[in-house]
Amino acid sequence: MLSQQDMLEAERHGRQVRSIYVYEAPVRLWHWINALAVVVLAVSGYFIGKPLPTMPGEASDNFLMGYIRFAHFAAAYLFAVGLLGRVYWAFVGNHHARQIFRLPITNAHWWSEVFFELRWYLFLEKQPKKYVGHNPMAQLMMFFFFTILAIGMLCTGFALYSEGLGLGSWADTLFGWVLPLLGGSMQVHSLHRLGMWIMMSFVVVHVYAAIREDIMSRQSLISTMISGWRMFKD
Repeated sequence: MLSQQDMLEAERHGRQVRSIYVYEAPVRLWHWINALAVVVLAVSGYFIGKPLPTMPGEASDNFLMGYIRFAHFAAAYLFAVGLLGRVYWAFVGNHHARQIFRLPITNAHWWSEVFFELRWYLFLEKQPKKYVGHNPMAQLMMFFFFTILAIGMLCTGFALYSEGLGLGSWADTLFGWVLPLLGGSMQVHSLHRLGMWIMMSFVVVHVYAAIREDIMSRQSLISTMISGWRMFKD
C-alpha cells in the first residue's frame, strides 16, 4: 500500500534524492514472468475462442490447436502459481510489495493524490509529483484491473478447465461452483473472453503510462522493475 510515509518521503526528497531501492528481487522476477504468461494466455486464448480452420488428414499430423491449448494451460498454471507467490511476498516483503493488494480508501490525502495524478495524465497539471512506489492512480488501476481481474480470470478459466477434467477433479472441486453461479458454460466463456480484452487494454495503458512517466515525470519506471532502484533524474 502506498503509505503516508511513502508520500512524505517522496515530497521531502523530491529533487534531491538520486535513487531509492523499491522493488525486491521476487517482485521484479514475478513481474516479468507474469508479463510473459499474460501474453501467452492472450494469444493462445484468442485462438481457442476463434480456432483455426480444420485441416484434412490425421489428427496427429494437424495438432497445432493441441499445442495452442497446451500453451494456454501451461501459462495459466504459471500465472496462478505466480500470483500465489506474489500474495505470499506481500506479507513478507517490504511495504511496496503490498501496494497492489490494498487501497487506503479511507485516507483523504490519498484520494487527493489520485485526482492530482488524473489531472497530470490528462495534461492539466504542469509538474508531476515524485513517488517512491506506485503513484496513487497507478495503485488504484493495478488493484482493479490486475489484482481483482486476475482473480476473476483464474476462477473462470479453471472453471472452464474443470469441464475437461471432469466431475470430481481438483478443478471441479475448487472452481466448479463458478459455472452455475454465472449462468453456465457459455456465459463463463463470454466473461472469460471479455476479461482477456479488458486485461489486454490495461496492458496497453500500463505500458504507455510507464514510458510516459519515465520521460515526463523525470523518475525511472521501466528500469526500476529491472534493477529495483527508483532513479530521480533531477
